[in-house]
Amino acid sequence: MNPTPPPTPQSPAAVGSRPAHVAASADVAPEARVGPSTRVWGLAQIREGARVGGECVIGRGVYVGAGVVVGDRCKIQNDALLYEPAVLGDGVFVGPAVVLTNDRAPRAVSPEGRLKEPSDWTPVGVRVGDGASLGARSVCVAPVSIGRWAMVAAGAVVTRDVPDHALVAGVPARRIGWVGRAGVSLVPDGDSLVCPVTGTRYRVENDALREER
Repeated sequence: MNPTPPPTPQSPAAVGSRPAHVAASADVAPEARVGPSTRVWGLAQIREGARVGGECVIGRGVYVGAGVVVGDRCKIQNDALLYEPAVLGDGVFVGPAVVLTNDRAPRAVSPEGRLKEPSDWTPVGVRVGDGASLGARSVCVAPVSIGRWAMVAAGAVVTRDVPDHALVAGVPARRIGWVGRAGVSLVPDGDSLVCPVTGTRYRVENDALREER
């Protein structure tokens, strides 16, 4: 028996209008922008030029680098490190102690032994699509893109792009399945894959997941 069809998707509610709440021990640069109804907890640091959307939760000890962009309704858990120039879409979950790197060849010093300055290297970023989740202590090695509604397992090390809705795990991370918007693994049903929570049906075409219409 087929699952009950999901309700017609609704447009997301407007972002709240309450002022952001910033803990006294948080360090938010004057040049950073923090959206309405966002909560920034203790010892978090949001650097100059960073943009954090509305209704986000920025956990204790989180680092948001200069110029990093975080969309609306994101949850960044304790001690996560988002190095510039990372870009996160709306509704992204970043688990505890996740790291988004920005240097493919990190060195403290030049070949001559001189301490490297910011101008000595060009940072590369991680892009995370809407609704994606990064499990606790996972590491995304820039440059890399995480697709919409993808799921990165705890402790995974992502070194290549992750497709929309893909479930990846391991070191280095490999696709081990597909997930729907509810975050649970899709189950086979004939030639389709079905979300057991919402009933949404998908089909794999050219190694990519497509929602059936």
